[in-house]
Amino acid sequence: MFNSRQYEWADVTVIAGGRDLTGIRAVKFSKKIEREHLFAKGRKAHSIQSGNEQVEGEISLLQSEFIALQQAGKGSVLGLNIDITVSYGNPSQGDMLTTKKIIGVRFTEEAEEMKQGDKFQEIKLPFLALEVK
Repeated sequence: MFNSRQYEWADVTVIAGGRDLTGIRAVKFSKKIEREHLFAKGRKAHSIQSGNEQVEGEISLLQSEFIALQQAGKGSVLGLNIDITVSYGNPSQGDMLTTKKIIGVRFTEEAEEMKQGDKFQEIKLPFLALEVK
């Protein structure tokens, strides 16, 4: 039986460093690989060569969740080296759970911002990682 149900944000669970991030607002990650043409005799490429692979991404958190991560990192998230698990699906409704594990996450920036009219603070934490399984 084929299920074409699309997952909603409510179906997403993000675990970072063993902590269920209930104050998460967004998660994004991508895998990239260096590629370039290999030229030799003639005008056309002979092949496309592959190089290094890399993983990068970003999570957006509410201020309280950010502070909890800072405390885990002894005052800064920049010292953390964690894994992030992203799962989506609703097994209670018969959905199969899909899980991605982002290995070796290291945050690259720790910036906070508030402006007039804000009702809460949302903090974006860009990261680099070793791989996605």
